[in-house]
Amino acid sequence: MIVIMSATPAPVLAAILARLPLHDCEFSPGAALFHRGDGVVGLHIMPEGTAHLIRHQDDGAALILQRARPGAVLAEASLYSARYHCDARAETCVRTGMGLKPDLLRALETDVAVASAWASYLAHEVQRARLLSEILSLKTVKARLKAWIAWNGALPPRGQGHMIGTEIGVTVEAFYREIARERRAADPAGDS
Repeated sequence: MIVIMSATPAPVLAAILARLPLHDCEFSPGAALFHRGDGVVGLHIMPEGTAHLIRHQDDGAALILQRARPGAVLAEASLYSARYHCDARAETCVRTGMGLKPDLLRALETDVAVASAWASYLAHEVQRARLLSEILSLKTVKARLKAWIAWNGALPPRGQGHMIGTEIGVTVEAFYREIARERRAADPAGDS
């Protein structure tokens, strides 16, 4: 049974990290924030836009590891790595504040509020990853979509089907067929 998680601690962490020196960065849709193998300079805190962490499989298929939205920290595990283990791509116009790795590590060692918010955020991300793993284990598109809706509290916004379909491991076509059924069921009179 999928348990709906409480609100994300990301905005709290983002607000605390915003006290640190951050470098403003902007990316247009499709632009790379970083590439697999690049040295880790810092972390991106996202006040605006959507970016994906992507790992490409041997067959060329893209696996979305994180769909980062406003308030998220992009590639948080990279703080403890020398190099990025995946690519990051802007899906929309993205604005970030990049905190440099040495500044963040120092803040984690010296500021209890930063360390506490960071631990809470990482625990939530583990819960989110486990929930997504549970969704991916469901056998039907309908079951996966219903679980995604339960997790997010609403039908996905129009125009985001390709991103969400990829996130829950279904083809875009199958996702759109199922979302159309859900929308008809939610509004049988066709008033949507």
